[in-house]
Amino acid sequence: MIIQEKLLNDIGALAESQGVALYVVGGYVRDFMRSARGEVVIRKDVDFTVVGDAVAFAREVASRFRSRAVVYERFRTAMVPLGEYQCEFVGTRKEEYEPHSRNPIVSEGTLEDDLRRRDFTVNAMAVALNNLGEHSFGELVDLFGGQDDMERKLLKTPIDPFLTFKDDPLRMMRAARFASQLGFMIDPIAMQAMTNLADRIRIISQERQTDELLKILASPRPSTGFKILFKTGLLQYVFPEVYALAGVDLVQENTEVGRQEYRHKDVFYHTLQVVDNVAQMQDAKAEEVNVWLRFATLMHDIAKPKTKRFLPGVGWSFHGHEEVGARWQARLFRRLKLPLHHLDYVETLVRLHQRPMALVDEEVTDSAIRRLVVHAGEALEDLFTLCRADITTKNPALAQRYLKNYDLVYQKMLDVRERDALRAFQSPVRGEEIMELCGLQPSRAVGIIKIAIEEAILDGIIPNEYEAAKAYLLAHKDEWLVQAKEEETQRKRPQRPDSSQ
Repeated sequence: MIIQEKLLNDIGALAESQGVALYVVGGYVRDFMRSARGEVVIRKDVDFTVVGDAVAFAREVASRFRSRAVVYERFRTAMVPLGEYQCEFVGTRKEEYEPHSRNPIVSEGTLEDDLRRRDFTVNAMAVALNNLGEHSFGELVDLFGGQDDMERKLLKTPIDPFLTFKDDPLRMMRAARFASQLGFMIDPIAMQAMTNLADRIRIISQERQTDELLKILASPRPSTGFKILFKTGLLQYVFPEVYALAGVDLVQENTEVGRQEYRHKDVFYHTLQVVDNVAQMQDAKAEEVNVWLRFATLMHDIAKPKTKRFLPGVGWSFHGHEEVGARWQARLFRRLKLPLHHLDYVETLVRLHQRPMALVDEEVTDSAIRRLVVHAGEALEDLFTLCRADITTKNPALAQRYLKNYDLVYQKMLDVRERDALRAFQSPVRGEEIMELCGLQPSRAVGIIKIAIEEAILDGIIPNEYEAAKAYLLAHKDEWLVQAKEEETQRKRPQRPDSSQ
């Protein structure tokens, strides 16, 4: 199997000149085979197996290609960035694991040892890059049937899956991720091992668990990975709030016309369908994957189990779930160790995901539209993507009606946003000028006055223009200053203990 990639062949030639047997292994070989079959695969991370001192050879590569080697001494591996490629060099090795750690104890081994330690057979293939080892240049080394499993689209472990997953439990989440990314099935024996060992995922750091969750969300069909996590029991450990969405409650009531049954949709499977819908919409637009829109979609109904109530004669209610769900996000972001600069965006989408449907009425006021435009901010288009994806009815006519309604509301939003200059909305009179005109120092009073001006614009009392806003400020500043003083006094007043406690 000759890999027509100049960089790899140049590195292979360098290895030969140094007397080093070199192989390209793992995901690069798998994806090269997929590309050869017509799939569109872009891969810029390359794993090399070195028969000998991997770190010394990596440093030689870095020197020859004017880069630098980042060495991980504990594992005797090195990473060398070469242009758009990230090249990792590992010596052929064996790995042994302690029961409560996924960090291996590494010892020198053969190429077979190195391939045996890998997670799945489709990732346990290698191609020789020179003639110095046991294999000829371009020869495919497939000791565990990876090529056949590629044909069958099957994820199977090179050795007993119980040992593979027990040694490194993160491989169970990788199985779910590869199933989502590649569209492969997981070998039934491996699925059973994952189910038996699900609780062992707890020894994996939160950062690594979260990284796999985000990769599943970024895949073409995220529901595949999440269903595997759910069926094996892994989801209750890695994301219990999503696991809790599953299930349907049924209540029967006797009425004058007979017995009435009330059930609600399974929120877990509904949520996964909505996430898949978002993924398909993003693919259709040929845009870069916005994993945070997908995460917000996964979160949009997250508080439904908490807010679920049965109303006699009406049915199931989830009143306020969007607000509760938004408030949960800060806690979830901290626990999952997600980057906090995405928190406001996710909170906004979760909090507002039901608001557009409330604005379908033709009599809705411009004030209500302005408020949603301002509250959504730069997330406005993504909010409507989520709303459209949330249409999961099996009735085509009803689905089309919902879509048409959203299109009408969205157009209203765009018209009002442009007409009232709301794209980056804030008071036309800035805080510094408010302090000057009102004789204030930096304080809560400045914020109160600024908000009052913004509310007047959103209510349509004044246009979103500087002169109108300044005139409104001068006309009302005295009453606002009194209000601010009263609020400050109330805030500083000692609170009486609640006698009902």
